[in-house]
Amino acid sequence: MSERESMPYDVVIVGGGPAGLSTAIRLKQVDPELSVVVLEKGSEIGAHILSGAVVDPKSLDELLPTWREDGCPMAETPVTDNWHWHLTRGKKYAMPHIIMPPFMSNDGNYTGSLGNLCRWLAEQAEALEVEVFPGFSASEVLFDESGAVRGVVAGVMGIDREGNKKPDFEPGMELLGKYTVFCEGARGHLTKRLKAQFNLEADCQPQIYGLGIKELWDIDPDKHVPGRVIHTQGWPMSESDSWGGGFLYHQANNQVALGFVTALDYKNPYVYPFEEFQRWKQHPDIRAMLEGGKRVAYGARVINEGGWQSVPKLAFPGGVLAGCSAGFVNVPRIKGTHTAMKSGMLAAEAIAAAIKSGREQDSLDEYDTAVRESWIAKELKLVQNAEPLVAKWGGEMGTILAGADMWLRTLFGFGIAKPMKHHTDASATDRADHYRPIEYPKPDGVISFDRLTSVSYSFTNHEEDQPVHLVLKDSDYPLRTELPVYAGPSTRYCPAGVYEYVRNEDTGAMRFQINSQNCVHCKTCDIKDPGQQIEWTAPEGGGGPNYPNM
Repeated sequence: MSERESMPYDVVIVGGGPAGLSTAIRLKQVDPELSVVVLEKGSEIGAHILSGAVVDPKSLDELLPTWREDGCPMAETPVTDNWHWHLTRGKKYAMPHIIMPPFMSNDGNYTGSLGNLCRWLAEQAEALEVEVFPGFSASEVLFDESGAVRGVVAGVMGIDREGNKKPDFEPGMELLGKYTVFCEGARGHLTKRLKAQFNLEADCQPQIYGLGIKELWDIDPDKHVPGRVIHTQGWPMSESDSWGGGFLYHQANNQVALGFVTALDYKNPYVYPFEEFQRWKQHPDIRAMLEGGKRVAYGARVINEGGWQSVPKLAFPGGVLAGCSAGFVNVPRIKGTHTAMKSGMLAAEAIAAAIKSGREQDSLDEYDTAVRESWIAKELKLVQNAEPLVAKWGGEMGTILAGADMWLRTLFGFGIAKPMKHHTDASATDRADHYRPIEYPKPDGVISFDRLTSVSYSFTNHEEDQPVHLVLKDSDYPLRTELPVYAGPSTRYCPAGVYEYVRNEDTGAMRFQINSQNCVHCKTCDIKDPGQQIEWTAPEGGGGPNYPNM
């Protein structure tokens, strides 16, 4: 391979989401002389960002106090109306706000595109002379002789499907930093390696996840209520041995963001999260809002659901984890932007102080301590048993117990149980012979749609002649185990139709096919595959979805 050029910085940040950009901005606020670079694998900042989103402005207020007056798109739509519905097949029941802990209120929050918020944050970072490199995928962590992180390799391009160099081959660059901050989002591929390398999860529970599938719709202006926020639970998950919930947010310009989150610890391998979402849209009260409207975008991404007990050690020689790479989502609130941003700010402050004192590539344990003494920890400890109680006792009884636990922690500082344990989502998957296949309704092409048509609304594109970035560790595993034992759940849990079993018409033989061009980088396969044989790795920079304003 050609010799790589290297570029030295004070701080290298992997990931141009809310955490990474907040880290960069805070670094420059503390010390304008620091050299800072942000690497983003999407074709532009925001291209791979997907969230509901309803944002608690707590961290924005701290980082950039005049954001409301400075053109931030999130300021367009404050939350004006907040509902929580329990759904049955044909009805809805509004849950009174008085039974919910005060922190569940959305008063003072804002709804809008998290991707557009990141685009605006990138402008603020660049105005402070942060270097932002979109389309620059970090594919490898670099270590020094002592084992400390010294940076990453990014920008490797021009390798064909068989691993050969093409005429436009680029070996990538070494981006070297005194400290490297990993803000890759949930289930980051480099973060996964770092957790193993430094045993960062030795003293915490395994991280668990939900799969969020989202659409944007332009709806009838007469049905649009700017700032209205609706969350649902119950049907249809109540019928499929799984749990999760829906959301519908009325945002700017007569647009609604709607979606469905399926907890990935479901047992029944026949559960099909994409189809659960399509069923949910057909509920009379959801359908009524969408009729006469038009879908304009689609996407999917996993969400951390492990809570406080799944937060790993955050610092290691030469680097730190921040944002959803570490896992700071408040599951009952369905919010993680404010905690992700705050973690990035705390990382920046610790890094700037360390560099000022002449340190580099050591372990910033003071950052780990700062997070654990911050309001991030206080907020997440209040809700740390909500997810495991629902997972253990089911949607109805679990919700009651979770509510009781949150109220007790809010009022008295203790819950109905000690911090509960998790098991991995992969290990939760049960054998197919314990269940019957689920028959999902066919799409009507008006409210519900098929999966491949939906993927076209994510504007996903990958260079076809490149190595398949979804690596199957054991090529015999799908036909030996995944299909006969689990009925091929990869063909259902993937929201982009990446995996399929294809039968040869002449011989009748079956083969496993990976359509990696479809991948929307949600990371579900890396998480849910019961044999943990599928590994998500980085494709060429710029590949993947191109979300306009998700």
